[in-house]
Amino acid sequence: MTKSQEQALKKAQSYLETQAFSHDGLIEQLEFEKFSTEDATFAVDNCGADWMEQAEKKAESYLKLQSFSHDGLVDQLEFEGFTAEQAEHGVASQGL
Repeated sequence: MTKSQEQALKKAQSYLETQAFSHDGLIEQLEFEKFSTEDATFAVDNCGADWMEQAEKKAESYLKLQSFSHDGLVDQLEFEGFTAEQAEHGVASQGL
């Protein structure tokens, strides 16, 4: 692992300690932090995240702040970069 990959990995893990992200959403966040696409992708692919669990956490965080229909929350999670399967799982985990 290169030094820049190591730094991107540390940043990805740090983000996941405090908030939920989709795979693609976390890559975008790391790119926003000026990591290269290659380093961001390496970090996200190797950070050990359970993307289904991340979808659950993201759905829960949305429902704490706003009201959503089932389909509306699925759409929101997909907009955040979760796959259709992950989004459905996340919403169902909240009993919606």
